[in-house]
Amino acid sequence: MVVPAYNESDVIERTIEGLKKIDLIDKIVVVDDGSTDNTAEIAKEKGAVVIQLKENRGKGYAMRKALNSIDCDIVGFVDGDVGLSSSEVIKLLEPVVNDEVDFTIAKFPKAEKNTNVKGGFGLVKKLAYKGVYYFTGKEMETSLSGQRVYKRKVVDSMKYIPNNYGIEIAMTIQAINNGFTFREIPVNMKHRYTDRSLKGFKHRGKQFIEILMTLVELFFRR
Repeated sequence: MVVPAYNESDVIERTIEGLKKIDLIDKIVVVDDGSTDNTAEIAKEKGAVVIQLKENRGKGYAMRKALNSIDCDIVGFVDGDVGLSSSEVIKLLEPVVNDEVDFTIAKFPKAEKNTNVKGGFGLVKKLAYKGVYYFTGKEMETSLSGQRVYKRKVVDSMKYIPNNYGIEIAMTIQAINNGFTFREIPVNMKHRYTDRSLKGFKHRGKQFIEILMTLVELFFRR
């Protein structure tokens, strides 16, 4: 299981603990994406294999770095901030391990309505939804979810893995268009929400732009 993480020292321990509860997982790889806190040290203390990047390179880069460093038939990804709810990944692993589908993606519960969180996420989610439908003809609610499990052959079939926030949508579109089967699976997981502060809106704005540029790149790669 690959855990890309950036400054997650307050929660990475619990995320690893949740994954350790799953017998199907034989290796936990934390990619510390240039954190300025002690995320890497905590992950090492909890027994994870740690790949430590000297500077922040982006989520996609961190995930690709892990893929180039591990040899496995099935690979999963989980965000570093999900805490103990990472144990819910078992629901994603079983259908792939049992050869029911080629990859799975987590479908989070709907967030409680709160005017202080999720600033700008609606636009990002709508862009991702329309992007996946345009390229694949599939209606998918979970294309932005970082919680997913693949057969290794699915990942190996992908020609384009961007460094940034476009990573999930790029992987989703390519996997579907390469003919692989998938299932969106409801999970009881939770992670940090981006609030409606200026910092939060900047984050969502960056995410929107990077996903848009990923879709443009996929268009010209067709």
